[in-house]
Amino acid sequence: MSKIIDAVSIVITCQNEIFAIQRQNFLKAFPGYWAFPGGKVEVSDDQLSLQHPITQGIEARLLGAAFREGKEELGVDLSLEILRGNVERIDYLGLAVTPDFNPFRFATHFYRFQLKEKCEFIIDRNEAKIAKWISSYDLLKQYHDGHILAVPPVIKVIETLGQNPDVRSIENLNFDYDKDNHVPMIESLKSIRQLMPLSNTLPPATRTNAFLIGDNGPKIILDPSPKDAEEYRKLVNTIKLFGLDKVLLTHHHPDHHEHSVKLAKEFNVPMQMSRDTHTRLSAKIPGYFENVEVHLLKEGDVVTKWLGRNVIVYSIPGHDEGQIALASEDMSWFIAGDLFQGVGTVVIGDDEGDMAKYFDTLQKVISLNPRVLFPSHGIGLGGVNILQSTLEHRRMREIQILKLHQEGLSEEQMLEKIYSQVDQRLWPYARKNIQKHLEKLKTDKLI
Repeated sequence: MSKIIDAVSIVITCQNEIFAIQRQNFLKAFPGYWAFPGGKVEVSDDQLSLQHPITQGIEARLLGAAFREGKEELGVDLSLEILRGNVERIDYLGLAVTPDFNPFRFATHFYRFQLKEKCEFIIDRNEAKIAKWISSYDLLKQYHDGHILAVPPVIKVIETLGQNPDVRSIENLNFDYDKDNHVPMIESLKSIRQLMPLSNTLPPATRTNAFLIGDNGPKIILDPSPKDAEEYRKLVNTIKLFGLDKVLLTHHHPDHHEHSVKLAKEFNVPMQMSRDTHTRLSAKIPGYFENVEVHLLKEGDVVTKWLGRNVIVYSIPGHDEGQIALASEDMSWFIAGDLFQGVGTVVIGDDEGDMAKYFDTLQKVISLNPRVLFPSHGIGLGGVNILQSTLEHRRMREIQILKLHQEGLSEEQMLEKIYSQVDQRLWPYARKNIQKHLEKLKTDKLI
């Protein structure tokens, strides 16, 4: 089991306003997420604490961590604000513990500092894209309008304060689910429900996201692919909480369609996919779609609605010739399938993979510039920085392979040289990437 690290989150309020931050899109951890200042507790934080009537009952190291984070992230000395009499009260809103399926776990203590007058903050723009005072009601409205990406405990704070700005504690900030009967689900963006069943995917990933979308249109589940009968049962139980009208496959790889036909039959709903995906699965598994209604999708088709906005199909070949994506018409979000990975690396291989098309698709989605990207493996990310870095990495790798080819190295020698630090169980997939780079270099007449 992962070690649980203590952390603090500082919710600073003044009257009915709250100080909120949107993290920069280029950050590695939770890029583009809305959050409150804070961070992990350090060993020496207890030395920064303050004995004062208003701080009674607060653990010294947690209070000291809040003071330190306030200085580091906001340039404000909250201990001095207490001594000045500007802190009306400190409320312990609650504790949120990262769920056990996450490899990095935190026990985050949410403290609310209610100020009499607003402070002047010095914002670190390397961390914060947006940092502002906003009414709790308006912040909640932004979430309901689909403009805020945040982790579940932060959303719970936003929802609670938006409904009752005077609240002094919040029940159950933890991410809870019935692990015996349901799969984990998060809603980091309003009405984009990310179900996370265990799947037979490639390591280091262990789960394939099954997105459930369509709040005022048909309810669609993307890529339901639980790894076994038990996980299938949990997924079905979770879907039944919301209902289902259609099953959609982004592409034909097994960790995106296993048990999907069974699910469609159980709920008596049609399936949707690209023509290429349908052709490949029908050829690989004869009779796979027997007794199931299948709708073929192409770029530009509208499949449902999200917060009153059309959800549109995009063609994104490269990893898989028939891969499709879904996006809101205003580019609030883009569900990108295996275009990039939040966990691991995308494989471009076999007859369905094409490195040149993959390059073009990355550039296409970068140009569309969606505000939030959702991968099939991992969490949603703000902005397209991950796609830009992926494209830059692939270009770097192509230059490296070209140089090694010019030096006379074989595919096997390239594999050993480039991927010496990678688990050798993944080398067959790495070899496929090398082969596809070589094919692109030949097409480009560089070798």
